[in-house]
Amino acid sequence: MSPTPSAQISEIGVSIWLDDLSKDRLTTGSLQSLMDQHHVVGVTSNPTIFAGAVAGSNAYAEDLATMAKAGASPEEAVFEVMIGDIQGACDLMRPVFDATSGQDGRVSLEVSPLLAHDTAGTIAQAIELWGRVDRANLMIKIPATKAGIPAITEVIGQGISVNVTLIFSLERYADVIDAYFAGIEKALAEGHDVSSIRSVASFFVSRVDSAIDARLDALGSEEASAVRSQAAIANARLAYELFQARHASDRSRELVNQGMHHQRPLWASTGVKDPALPPAYYVTELAVSSVVNTMPEKTLLALESEGVPGGDRVSGHFDAARETLRVLKDLGISMEAVTDELEADGVEKFVQSWRELLDTVHQAMSGPE
Repeated sequence: MSPTPSAQISEIGVSIWLDDLSKDRLTTGSLQSLMDQHHVVGVTSNPTIFAGAVAGSNAYAEDLATMAKAGASPEEAVFEVMIGDIQGACDLMRPVFDATSGQDGRVSLEVSPLLAHDTAGTIAQAIELWGRVDRANLMIKIPATKAGIPAITEVIGQGISVNVTLIFSLERYADVIDAYFAGIEKALAEGHDVSSIRSVASFFVSRVDSAIDARLDALGSEEASAVRSQAAIANARLAYELFQARHASDRSRELVNQGMHHQRPLWASTGVKDPALPPAYYVTELAVSSVVNTMPEKTLLALESEGVPGGDRVSGHFDAARETLRVLKDLGISMEAVTDELEADGVEKFVQSWRELLDTVHQAMSGPE
């Protein structure tokens, strides 16, 4: 019997993490089923996911009513329900965590997006959430904004595992890797066992194509059409090349000798936005060892139905990726401008989702008029 596509892509070295979490996923056995049948070995969450979970289910009503009676604020209640879901997912994933020596079985919880430009606030909340969740397989998500970079170093230096999110550009990704190394160096200096620290760098994919394809369509030329839906894959492949190069450095080797694990790239935003693309396009085209691909259930099931992926699609494609970016530059499309815009937009979307979540919780706690 041939292995399923999810099994084969796992064998290539891709860890499949589900980009979704809710109380319903835990109580109905949905998450366990995806683990058992589709090789899901981790979970990521974000403000948009939790906003949808709370708005779309009655599962939180009783907890929110109890917290309202206790006088909790909407923000306090939001963190309470999020922490509860995260703890449940961590407990469910614990056998995977143990079986993989901490590499997988991870669950990610994000700091408030209102802190995206507040270094000190991010550090304080990351430490607080790590203590409140109190699970070894937790990862705290910190955005790779300019204010987030020093926070990443400090939080890792405290012995906390970090999922760095909202990375769009190669330049910012290089900063993230340096921040990770600096964090491990700080952790060593503080006497932490760095072998217990794990980190992933969430490099966003489909949003890059959405932004660039709109510019290519506006140009309307044959040359522009020829590179449509290729920018995101090229950008991610070059990120993997950067991952390999930085982790082969003398600095990295010295830290590995002291117990550091490599900070794996994580392909995020892997659900296609363009209906003309194969639904699992950003999974099969970025299959390579030592990465995570976090995907919505729809994308995961599309992978299973599309057939067996074609092996490693990243190694050996670096020159072609550079050529794609060269063509874009010649067409007058600035990757730097696009990725700067995407970072700002990404933060704003999470802020909007956070405010919608607070509003939804506030209404639920207020009860019927």
